[in-house]
Amino acid sequence: MIADQIEKIILELGEDINREGLRDTPQRAAKALQYLTKGYHESLDEIINGAVFESDMDEMVILKDIELYSMCEHHMLPFIGKCHVAYIPTGKVLGLSKLARIVDLFARRLQIQENLTRQIADAIQQVTNAAGVGVVIEAKHLCMMMRGVEKQNSVMTTSVMFGDLRNETSCRMEFLNLIR
Repeated sequence: MIADQIEKIILELGEDINREGLRDTPQRAAKALQYLTKGYHESLDEIINGAVFESDMDEMVILKDIELYSMCEHHMLPFIGKCHVAYIPTGKVLGLSKLARIVDLFARRLQIQENLTRQIADAIQQVTNAAGVGVVIEAKHLCMMMRGVEKQNSVMTTSVMFGDLRNETSCRMEFLNLIR
């Protein structure tokens, strides 16, 4: 059980698990950790839930500034930022909230930002069969802010582009200009 392991960690740190402020911490921390990693228990099909609709739209669809919370798999510390997604439909569009739900599906796992960016792009491509997909993530990593190099203002940016967003300079530039 996660709570039992957290209790062991607290004891190993030299704390008194019976201290008032820590008595229920193992259960609270276990519940929080399960929520922060709930993406392991969800699937793309459940998230989409049939919300792919016929459409004549063939211009770029962009959802930007999607809040993103994840945990680095190397230190289990949060990284926080925003995700911008775009796709060029080919007869089908995705329900708007589903784009944000796809971001959460993969962000709520122990993760590195580089892989997260690709997983989101792959999922959008799989669901929409779009002519092009683009994903850009900008995030601050607490593993760099709280420990190690302790750099407070660094922001990591990653991008993955498929299809027309990768191969057509004008599409790529339109996406990048519109998210700025």
